[in-house]
Amino acid sequence: ALTVRFITRRFIGDYDPTLEMIYRHMAVIDGEMVHFEILDTAGQEEDSLQIEEKIKWGDGFAVVYSVTDRCSFDEVLRLCFLINHIHASPKRSAAAEQPPVVIVANKKDLQFDRMVSTEDGENLSKALKLPFYEIS
Repeated sequence: ALTVRFITRRFIGDYDPTLEMIYRHMAVIDGEMVHFEILDTAGQEEDSLQIEEKIKWGDGFAVVYSVTDRCSFDEVLRLCFLINHIHASPKRSAAAEQPPVVIVANKKDLQFDRMVSTEDGENLSKALKLPFYEIS
């Protein structure tokens, strides 16, 4: 839903969260036309090779968790570590910089179902030295 909202500027509540999709989008950012290819993962990868391949594919990452799902929050640290580890590997060029990564807490409007506090997200982002956004 987050990806569709970014591309269409509309909230689509009815979608299949288990379906992995690649979206193509163009946007003007800082006066420059930028072409996006967004891999919206289903977040259901069972084996580490699948996760590694997806991380190798990306040039930037929004690691998203739901404030109503503690398990999704607990995955953030592991995913950020994998991104850092894979993009720092000797197989990549020595001049390659780490890709941009942001941590995004989703569903902040569901206050009564919240299982992860804003403070938890902020503390994790500070520990990882990554930007943090809480959205709905």
